[in-house]
Amino acid sequence: MNEKAALLRSLHTPGTPLVLVNAWDAATARIAAAAGSPAVATTSAGVAWSLGAADGDTLGRDDAIALIRRVVAAVAVPVTADIESGFGAAPADVAETVRLVVAAGAAGVNIEDGSRTVEEQTARIAAARAAAGDDLFINARLDAYLRGRGDLDETVARAEALVEAGADGIFVPGVTDPSTVAALAGRIAAPLNILTGPGAPTVGELAKLGVARVSLGSWAAEAAYAMFGRVTRQALDQGTYAEELAESYDYGELNDLMRYSA
Repeated sequence: MNEKAALLRSLHTPGTPLVLVNAWDAATARIAAAAGSPAVATTSAGVAWSLGAADGDTLGRDDAIALIRRVVAAVAVPVTADIESGFGAAPADVAETVRLVVAAGAAGVNIEDGSRTVEEQTARIAAARAAAGDDLFINARLDAYLRGRGDLDETVARAEALVEAGADGIFVPGVTDPSTVAALAGRIAAPLNILTGPGAPTVGELAKLGVARVSLGSWAAEAAYAMFGRVTRQALDQGTYAEELAESYDYGELNDLMRYSA
């Protein structure tokens, strides 16, 4: 097992969650690391948007791998990459993607299940594990709650099957109800990752529920793009400059941060 994969695994502690404000390029990865994040996670949505593509498996694998390589080179901490559903339906496709991700230097991945059967997804996770060996933290994402058809018992059963197939962690976006989160954390024999954001329980509250990883997903990217839109509209429509500009990074500080060499 390589050192960064081992470190990433060690950061997943129920009750003391790894908090990840997801990055979408080398610059945001450096900002996250400089702020003290012990690992950097990418957001597939933010990555796609930054490259002019829509989220949802529309970005090509080559572009995604190139971005992962740049993020890994930008920081000294472990990088876990959101590879959507693995850039292919077949287990062999997922295995090839994982081999490329490991070669790019990432220490972890998220792999979505979408609407696939448990049999299909366990085969894909098993292929990812075989391709990576121990050199990758595989975070298996279960999309049922996100799609509005979540069932606790079904989710636990699916999670157990994916862990048996080789997943290290289980990501259940779409769940913020404390009782459901606590039940998932208590019944799944793997670190639980929860997607959070405005209106969701705080990191401290999720920690008490047994969560091991807290992700902000695309929230930071959405906020950054929204600010750019507001600044642009105000300058064009009113000829004035949005208050957000007064809270900008100092040019020298940000430029110096980009000189960093991992």
